[in-house]
Amino acid sequence: MKIVKIFLNALPILIMVGLIPIVKNDYWLALIYIFIILISFSLIKSSRKDFIVFVFGLVAMVFFEYIFISTGVETFVRNSLFGIMPIWLPLLWGYGFVAIKRSVEIL
Repeated sequence: MKIVKIFLNALPILIMVGLIPIVKNDYWLALIYIFIILISFSLIKSSRKDFIVFVFGLVAMVFFEYIFISTGVETFVRNSLFGIMPIWLPLLWGYGFVAIKRSVEIL
């Protein structure tokens, strides 16, 4: 049963990653991600800490992605956020942090 719960927590991330090659407009993709995240927060039992973890992941990963990109370790073709990365990427990372937190709690 734990595997099923972990899979259900990871399912929004799998959907988000699957949408990347389909939705070419970064702003539409970000809007879709926000919609998926809001649905995930409302359907899956969430706590106030989930939102804090989401915001932390979103902000922290903007910072770390910026460092990776500025050192040349990473490059993005889609660079709608600050001209360096896709605007949807921090949303994906933020929800990834939440899914990891929830999975650890399940285990």
